Amino acid sequence: MFETHTIDNVAKPAFYRELCRQLDALLQGARDPIANSANTSALLFHLMPQLNWAGFYFLHSSELVLGPFQGKPACVRIAVGQGVCGSAVARRQSIVVADVHAFPGYIACDAASRSELVMPLKDQDAILGVIDLDSPPPGRFDDDDRAGIERVAALYMAYSRRS
Repeated sequence: MFETHTIDNVAKPAFYRELCRQLDALLQGARDPIANSANTSALLFHLMPQLNWAGFYFLHSSELVLGPFQGKPACVRIAVGQGVCGSAVARRQSIVVADVHAFPGYIACDAASRSELVMPLKDQDAILGVIDLDSPPPGRFDDDDRAGIERVAALYMAYSRRS
């Protein structure tokens, strides 16, 4: 069972080191941002316990547009500044929400979601999108998850540069 600082009885830092090792191997030689986001979301969804959604939104002008994901169908467009994903872009920082129903302006795509972690995808000073993780249990994500997904986002960006 999930505990505050472990994932399936493995310390979270060790879990994320292994997850990043697997992601690094998966993305070796791959440069396409869509293919890489598809594989990254699949890896996150299948390795991380208690997720009901793992995926990407990409920034187009002033809105986030749905990218590859695993889970139930999702909102297609989210305005910057709206919901958890749009707020993470507006604030230019990750957001961990213990109870999404207490988050002002929360956008419910799956009624089963209770907690959320959103990590902006940064390329130098530009935000290109976000990684979004949803979970049914409240309080599923903590600072260890934030740090782990920050490393996942950095790996994704390193392999998916658009230049």
